[in-house]
Amino acid sequence: MRPGSAVTNPLGVESLHNGPMRLASARLVLLLAVALVASGCTQLVDGRPVAGQVVTKDGVDPSFIRGTDGGPIDRLAATAITDVDKFWQETFPAAFGKPWEPVDGGIYSVDTSDPAAKPPPCTEKASDVEGNAFYCPSADAIAWDRAALLPVLKDRFGDAAVVIVLAHEMGHAVQRRMGITPEAERRDPDKYPTILTEAMADCFAGAFIKWVNDGKSEHLDIGTDTLDSALGALITFKDPVGTSPDDRSAHGNAFDRVSAFQDGYLKDAKFCGAMTVQNRPFTQQSFRSVDDRDRGGNLPFDEMLESIAPDLNNYYKALVATKGATWTEPKATTVREEPTCSGDQGPVAFCPKDKAIEVDVAEDLPELHAKIGDYATGVLLASRYGLAARQAAGLKTDGEEAAEGALCLAGAYTREVFTREQGFGLSPGDLDEAVQVLLAYDYAARDASGRNAVDPGFKRVDLFRNGVFTGVKACGF
Repeated sequence: MRPGSAVTNPLGVESLHNGPMRLASARLVLLLAVALVASGCTQLVDGRPVAGQVVTKDGVDPSFIRGTDGGPIDRLAATAITDVDKFWQETFPAAFGKPWEPVDGGIYSVDTSDPAAKPPPCTEKASDVEGNAFYCPSADAIAWDRAALLPVLKDRFGDAAVVIVLAHEMGHAVQRRMGITPEAERRDPDKYPTILTEAMADCFAGAFIKWVNDGKSEHLDIGTDTLDSALGALITFKDPVGTSPDDRSAHGNAFDRVSAFQDGYLKDAKFCGAMTVQNRPFTQQSFRSVDDRDRGGNLPFDEMLESIAPDLNNYYKALVATKGATWTEPKATTVREEPTCSGDQGPVAFCPKDKAIEVDVAEDLPELHAKIGDYATGVLLASRYGLAARQAAGLKTDGEEAAEGALCLAGAYTREVFTREQGFGLSPGDLDEAVQVLLAYDYAARDASGRNAVDPGFKRVDLFRNGVFTGVKACGF
């Protein structure tokens, strides 16, 4: 977060549905834990849940893949490609008014550990594919690194990560069939910035996963935990914090990429294809001060608590007043263990009886702050103050409605500080930190008794972003 700073207002709309984008070579580049490979436009992030398994009802013979070794990685990839193609056979005509044309330039698996391996289209040598999966628009081909990308994704996030990446790449093939080609981009570069075309491909991947989870896939059977897994894998490919949204290679921050995926999952492919620079907002920001950049956008733990508590109090005081109710500032108390004043709410708790907020300053919250970033702390505090606001307004603080409402209010508060022109505001990366803490932990989505937590993380993120994009009116307040 940024103390006393000015911020721009990219969310000056009431809609969830807005953004920009550009095709280029449509590459997903993985920043591995130990090295930056290829173009270096994405960054691997810690602090997410491990992906669930994708159960294949029966494997697909990978012999149609050029360069395949016939092994389990390519068998999984062949299964994903086969079912994604089937999805588009069914979906493309209804969404875009013409038949689906399968990818005809080939599907390539490249062993980048073999110096003698043949390069796929859009590359000069096999090593150009290292760490990558990509769609080549000039050849209408899809390729991936069988040695250093897909196995890494599978080991770290599970089978779901492989499926999501390949569904995303097929999304770029969909764009070509929509007329979003490199030639079209060169004619009108402002119409198809990379950040928009990447969001569209993420959205298409979300629509495909919904189709699979609806039981329509012939070969894939994805469990309910895979939504969190898919998002965890997806945000591995986010841009480095502080990347300008106007950067020609920008792919989007974690919040924007997750939002696009969820829009596809919750809506449909036609919605994804209608994304434009006019109707889709992006939250990605570059750093606006040297000090903020040098801090990585993060305040020290003690300074964060000192800065955000009075800001939360002022925000919720004004909000409660709109309901004709009186706000009493909660007594903020620091404790050196997990709060127990009202059930198990995690490292920050709202105590209804005492009208107090208890904050663990010894272990769990400082650890989350250090591991994820300062807005992990911010989201937890904002949700507990949200419970205090519900109590002041005469609303329930226990039950599913209270848990969902408090989380949504944390999103509404985030909207306020993100769009604020002056004063205490968000830094680049804060919304990504919100996504990470909501995927990995349910603390911000528990009621005042510590129960009725919103689950899974996919739903927590969706409720939060409803507050971010729509404001208080989405929160039942």
